[in-house]
Amino acid sequence: MSVAFRRESDEEHKEPKFAIPIPPGPNLVTRRGLALIAARVAELEGAAPEGDAAEEHGRQLRYWRARLATAHVAPSPAPGAVAFGSRVRFRLNGTERAIAIVGSDEADPDAGFIAFTAPLARAMIGAHVGEDVDFAGREGAIAILDASPIA
Repeated sequence: MSVAFRRESDEEHKEPKFAIPIPPGPNLVTRRGLALIAARVAELEGAAPEGDAAEEHGRQLRYWRARLATAHVAPSPAPGAVAFGSRVRFRLNGTERAIAIVGSDEADPDAGFIAFTAPLARAMIGAHVGEDVDFAGREGAIAILDASPIA
C-alpha cells in the first residue's frame, strides 16, 4: 500500500518538547538563591509523576539539576555600592522603591527581587549611595538612596 494512504498515528504529529532554555551568561546566585534551587531539586526528586506529567517533570528536573551544578555564589557586595546581591533603595520618577538584585532563577519582581540582567538592575550596578544614574534615556533618572548586602 502506498504511504500516501497509510494513517499515521497522532503521536507522529506532536511537536517535540525541548529542554528548558538556560539563561545566557554566568549562573550567579545569592546564598538564598542557592538554597531555593537546592530545595526545588529536592522537591522534584521526591516526586514521581506518571503519564504525560512524567515528561515535563523530567524536563524540570534536568533544568534545576543543571542550574544547581553550575551555580556560583557571588561574593557579598560592599555596603553603599550597588552590585549583584545588593538590596537597593532608590527614587525613580518621584517614587521611592526598594529592590534586591539577584540571579535569574531567584528573580521575582512582584516580591522585589529582580535579575541582575534586567534593565533596571544593569542601570544601577556600579553606582554608589548618593549618585544619580541614567535610565530609559533620561539622565539622572534614578537616585540611589541606600545599598546594602542582602542578608
